[in-house]
Amino acid sequence: MRRGNAPSSAETAKRGPGGSPAPVGRGARRPPGAAAGARPAPARPRPGTPPQATFARLRALHPDAHCELDHKSSFELLVATVLSAQTTDVLVNKVTPHLFAAYPDARALAGAEPAEVGALLRRLGMGMFNQKARNVVGLARGLVERHGGEVPRTLAELVELPGVGRKTANVVLGVAFGAPEGVVVDTHVQRLSQRLGWTKADKPAQIEQDLMALFPKRDWDMLSHTLIFHGRRICFARKPACGGCGINDACPSAFHAENVGRKAPRAPRRGGAQA
Repeated sequence: MRRGNAPSSAETAKRGPGGSPAPVGRGARRPPGAAAGARPAPARPRPGTPPQATFARLRALHPDAHCELDHKSSFELLVATVLSAQTTDVLVNKVTPHLFAAYPDARALAGAEPAEVGALLRRLGMGMFNQKARNVVGLARGLVERHGGEVPRTLAELVELPGVGRKTANVVLGVAFGAPEGVVVDTHVQRLSQRLGWTKADKPAQIEQDLMALFPKRDWDMLSHTLIFHGRRICFARKPACGGCGINDACPSAFHAENVGRKAPRAPRRGGAQA
């Protein structure tokens, strides 16, 4: 006979110590303090994981990493890379077949007027079409006048061409000639190298120097492609997929990476408005 609200023997069997529900069946236990439906805690980052070891794992995750700008020659790659400034590789790959059908080499493009090239880029949906037209026509003329229509193989010569900076030059040197003189640091490479703890810098020039110091020259070209692949497929800027990342145990930013490697918000305009 029970007194008051005292539990029956059957109810007692269903309860664990302290009156909490007892686990039912194998595998039903949860770690102390774990809430129902909570995601599993990430593995703790391995202290002092060498950057080269992490890079090797990234290479294994993305064995097909490569430059995603379509091209058939170093000239096409150079033009495509200049056009890719502040736009996507997908759009550039839609534009360049039409551009190269009209101007197949440096001499043909050098003979064009920037206005007609700009009109073509505009029809194809390219932004900044006037500036980009001036750059690609200007670089084509520079190739013809100074290099016999051929793409030079040194960074010093490449950066003298209109629209060609250090990043563009190293894309061409690495992809076309297998001889980069530095590491290409785009937004993906900057974000991931910060999240992985490979640099504390926030300027591409300093980030490049940090990466060049961490990795041998033979890795410079593939390092960029691999980080770009991982950034486009896993380590997104706003919502990085840390749960599905194959190196989250070696990443010091895992599961809070959205707070690392993001551009700082613009300062509010006068009057309180923010861009």
